[in-house]
Amino acid sequence: MTTTDFAGQTALVTGGTSGIGREVALQLGAGGAHVVVTGRDAERGAATVRSIVEAGGSADFVAVDLAEAAAVSHLADEASRLGGGHVDVLVNNAGMFPFGPTAEVDVETFDAVMAVNVRAPFTLVAALAPAMADRGHGAIVNVSTMVASFGMSGMSLYGSSKAALQLLTKAWAAEFAPAGVRVNAVSPGPTRTEGTAGMGDGLDALAATTPAGRVSTPTEIANAVVFLASAAASNVHGVILPVDGGRLAV
Repeated sequence: MTTTDFAGQTALVTGGTSGIGREVALQLGAGGAHVVVTGRDAERGAATVRSIVEAGGSADFVAVDLAEAAAVSHLADEASRLGGGHVDVLVNNAGMFPFGPTAEVDVETFDAVMAVNVRAPFTLVAALAPAMADRGHGAIVNVSTMVASFGMSGMSLYGSSKAALQLLTKAWAAEFAPAGVRVNAVSPGPTRTEGTAGMGDGLDALAATTPAGRVSTPTEIANAVVFLASAAASNVHGVILPVDGGRLAV
């Protein structure tokens, strides 16, 4: 991509202060977009914005708890305001990923995961996609997971929430493509981020089940997200793009 691929566009990246989301935000900023970064940690948010600005881009940080419905609706309004009245790229990256037996999941955890992983993207798309459609262009990229496509012990809650997001990706593609809005998703495999650090050797063991046999980097996932958001994917709609070392191929 050139440094002007996203010039004049506003991009909203949820969970953009660390890991995959931060790398997506940095790449979109380098591509010329004004990036609205969200997260719960103001210090990490400020650091991400600073990195984008120091590289020659522009960005703002909005602190938000995506588990709160009213906060998500406010985020959509605030992102539009910060973007000069428009959001052209939406990256639904933020997610909760608790692992463990189904019988140990309590109601509070279930509700929180579904709120962040499903309701928040749904709310943001409902708020922002119609305006994209009115303008005749826009790109939405959802970040899913390989365990949304096959069963794995301990992944029932996380996998099912992301499976819902994958179906929404296809439904939204069918709904908004006629108006020029592209909706796609990236399905990462094991990726080394701050969020997966607690998995320890388990992350490498999971990666060993893939043909490539290694853990992905946030940059590798972000490359796919930014591709789908860019004009290089101008007629790509409703795709779930695996970046998982070939796990879904076997």
